[in-house]
Amino acid sequence: MFRVLIIEDDEIIAKAIEKQARAWGYEVLRIEDFKEVLPIFVQFKPHLVLLDISLPFYNGYHWCTEIRKVSKVPIMFISSSADNMNIVMAMNMGGDDFIAKPFDLNVLISKIQALLRCSYDFAGQGALLEHVGVILDKDNLSITYESRTVELTKNEGKIMIVLMEQAGKCVSRDAIIRRLWESDHYIDDNTLTVNVTRLRKKLEEIGIVNFIVTQKGVGYRIR
Repeated sequence: MFRVLIIEDDEIIAKAIEKQARAWGYEVLRIEDFKEVLPIFVQFKPHLVLLDISLPFYNGYHWCTEIRKVSKVPIMFISSSADNMNIVMAMNMGGDDFIAKPFDLNVLISKIQALLRCSYDFAGQGALLEHVGVILDKDNLSITYESRTVELTKNEGKIMIVLMEQAGKCVSRDAIIRRLWESDHYIDDNTLTVNVTRLRKKLEEIGIVNFIVTQKGVGYRIR
């Protein structure tokens, strides 16, 4: 089930979108505390954000910038400020689409569906991996454990994906390096060691201790 976060201060519009999106099978959360947008975003981990421009405290451009610092999640602006300048600014700030108010809810749902299709080529394979309470979001490259979340780099994320896909089994260093070498940069054995060390430290920051175990002469496994 895709999760949609609504950041819209007009309660009537927000509730109408929520009702329509739920009818189409989406899990929906409406922001009500506009001072805590980013923490709520991180905790909810949406697959798509609907974001108004005019909001209390900070505008939508601000929150789009903050979200882009931690996530590549698709963002669709929904606003009555639909002049060319605002549309261009919304796209330049990191938005992926724009729909002008007032809009037909069926058109909005169609745009949501299209944006999700474009953004999640492998959505059918499942974006989340879970093991002993540790949740890995493969789309956003983040780890969540007991309501605490940490963001991973691309290499750290690939390492975690490999290990969690083979949970409980030892994965050879060569197999992990081959996975990392899908990028444009050569990854050697020392680089792998550095990445694993950094990954362990990040996991410890959110209370995940001794999760990645070294099997000497072979590779790594997770408990």
